Amino acid sequence: MGTSRRRVASLGECMIELFRRPDGSLTMGFGGDTLNTAVYMARLGVPVDYVTALGEDSTSAGMIAAWQAEGVGTDHVLRVPGRLPGLYMIETDDSGERRFLYWRDAAPARDLFVLPQTDALLAELERYDLLYLSGISLAVWGERGRDVLFALLDRVRERGGRVAFDTNWRPRLWPDIDTARHAFDAMLRRTDIALPGVTDLRDLYGDADAAAVLDRVRGCGVKEIVLKLEAPGCVVAGDGPDTDVPAERVDTVVDTTAAGDSFSAGYLAARLAGRDAVESARAAHKLAAVVIQHRGAIIPAGAMSELSKV
Repeated sequence: MGTSRRRVASLGECMIELFRRPDGSLTMGFGGDTLNTAVYMARLGVPVDYVTALGEDSTSAGMIAAWQAEGVGTDHVLRVPGRLPGLYMIETDDSGERRFLYWRDAAPARDLFVLPQTDALLAELERYDLLYLSGISLAVWGERGRDVLFALLDRVRERGGRVAFDTNWRPRLWPDIDTARHAFDAMLRRTDIALPGVTDLRDLYGDADAAAVLDRVRGCGVKEIVLKLEAPGCVVAGDGPDTDVPAERVDTVVDTTAAGDSFSAGYLAARLAGRDAVESARAAHKLAAVVIQHRGAIIPAGAMSELSKV
C-alpha cells in the first residue's frame, strides 16, 4: 500500500469523555471513534491529521493541545464561536462491556461540511493520500454534509487517493433505517479499504452471516475488506483467497471501548508501512488486545511500549 510517510486524514467528531468509576466519581478525558484511531496511528508513527470542528472555549483548546501532544496534526480543526463540543459518559459492567450516554445534538462537528470555512478545508483534503472515516461520521454530518463529503471522496479517488471506512453502525444517530442504508450504500461505493463489523451490517441490512456481509461489501466494488467477526477474529478479503485471522488471546478484558478504533489504526498503519493485509490484521489484533486491557478510549502511551512503530 505504500510508505508510512503518506499523508493521512481522519475525519469525524471528538467529544468530552466522562468515565463513571465504581464509587460514582467521574474522570474527564476526550474520545471519538475516528479521533481514537488517529491517536493510535500517530503513536505507531503514521503522520496523521485530525479533521473536525470544535468551539473556541477552553475545553476545545485543551482537546487540541492534547492531540498535538500525541503527534496528531490539528491544522484542519475548524473553530466555531459560541459552540461547545459534544459530551458522552461511559459506564461499564463487570464483563467490561460498556454503555454510552450522549449529549451531542449541538456539537459543531455536526456542521463540519456546511461551515463558512468548509470550502478551504475541502481544497486541502483533496490532496491527502488516505482519508479515513466511520459510520458515526456519516450519521453526525447529516444529509447535506454527506452530499459534500461524497463529492470530496470522488475527487480524492479520481486523483489517486484512497478512502478507508469503518462501518461503526449506531442506530440511535439515524432518523430511520432507510436513510442509513442509502448513506452506507453510497459510502461503500466510494471505499477502497472497508473495515466492517458483522454485527454492524447484519443489524443494518439484515444480512444472515459473515458470508452475506462479505458479498454485500464486495458487491459495492470494495477491493480490500477486513471483516470483524462476532467471535474474536477477522476475515481478510482481497485479491487472493479469504483468510481467517484469529484475535490475540486476552485473559482479562477491562474495557472494550475503542477496541475497533485501535484495530483500524493497527491495520492501516501496517498497510501504510507496506505489510500485506494478513500481516496487518495480525498487527491490528495485537494493538486491540492491549487496548481492551485498560480503561478508557485512549490508553496510556506507556502501555503500548512493546508495540513497534511502522
